[in-house]
This record gives sequence, structure tokens and C-alpha cells, in this order.
Amino acid sequence: MCNLYNITTTQEAVRQWARTLRDISGNLEPSLDVYPNQPGLVVRNTMDGERELAKLLWGLPTPPERVKGKADYGTTNVRNPQYSHWQQFVGVENRCVVPVTSFAEPSPTVSDRDPETGIQRNYWFARNDNLPLFFFAGFWTRWQGVRKVKDGPGDFELYAFMTTKPNNLITPIHEKAMPVILTTPEETEQWLTAPWAEARHLQRTAPDEALVIVDKPATQIKFPKQTPAQGSLF
Repeated sequence: MCNLYNITTTQEAVRQWARTLRDISGNLEPSLDVYPNQPGLVVRNTMDGERELAKLLWGLPTPPERVKGKADYGTTNVRNPQYSHWQQFVGVENRCVVPVTSFAEPSPTVSDRDPETGIQRNYWFARNDNLPLFFFAGFWTRWQGVRKVKDGPGDFELYAFMTTKPNNLITPIHEKAMPVILTTPEETEQWLTAPWAEARHLQRTAPDEALVIVDKPATQIKFPKQTPAQGSLF
């Protein structure tokens, strides 16, 4: 489950790719690690028909039966959009794309744990070593509730992205899922505009050569042999 990703690009690059007409996101840092329940950039459809670049909190409202305690810290990844709780978000008005240049999955190897923090070190994945822009296919919504008990109830705009079955590159690290990635402007346009019956087919496993490992812990894990990525892979 992806709970950390990085954006190392410009707002203009995101706007041009996604044909964004309005930008309310403020300033983008040159390199930004995004964690759950923190602000992240999305390109979304809005009620007035404008395509908008905005900052939302990462983590959609959790299905009520799975909320533990008084706060809903959000669900970062949506694996089964056919589940009744997620169906309210699959329409065009609630779809978004999430700009990203690399994402992390924690190492499954016990020896890769940081001795000071106890946290597993990460493998980082990107399109190639130059960290070009791509997108996750996501959903967003407005929500009223408690994200942090100490802050009490509030009004929020939230997002999450879909996951799917992992490819052979990611399986040794995370065998359950990988993010749904969009690697061309045509794919992002389809996700943002197509009826759900068509857009849902974008939830598919990326080819093994679609991503490379750009950083990893010292422990070596055997991966399938990769071939260089060339052009559009979908």
C-alpha cells in the first residue's frame, strides 16, 4: 500500500499536461514528500466546469464500519471501487489525477529497519532515473468530520488514489497492490472525462517496464530482469 510519494516538478508542467485552467494550489515546493493526512496536489473537475489544480488532504472518508475511535484519519488507497462506499465517488465530478514523480513502498526485509526509528526503509519507484512526471488515478470529495481528535470537527477536501494488482517489479516489495498509474495526457484526459464504464478499465497493472527502482535499502532482493522503457507503455 503506497503511503508516501514525491513530487519533483513544476506547477506549469502539471497544468500543461492536464490542461488545467485554474490554479488555487499556492506555491509548490521544488521537491515535496507527501504523507497520509497531509496536503497534496490534485487536478480535479469542479461543479462550474473548470479543471482545477488544488491542494487537498490525502485520505478519503473511511467506510463507517471500519472507523476506529472518534477520528477518521482517512483511507489513502482505493483497491475496490465497486465496493458500495466508494461508488459515490466514481462519477466524473469526483475524479481527479494526482501528480507524482516517484513513490515509495517499505522494504519487507526485517534487516532494512532503521535502528534509530524502527521504521522500515523504503524502495522508491519512478518512470526512469530522470524522475519524469506521471499521475495516479484518484477520487476526491468534500467532507465534514473529525480528522484529528485534538482539532475537533471541520470541513475538508479529501483525495485518494486507486490501486491494482502489482507487476513483477513491485511484487517482491509489496505483493498485494500498486498504484494505478497514468503515463500519457490521453490517459489522464480519459480518466477525467470518460463515463465510469469506460474509465474503470484504466485500473490495470502497469507493465513491468513502466517503472524502475531509483532508490533502495542495502538489502538485495531478486527482481525480474527489466528492459528500458520506450515511449507510451499503455
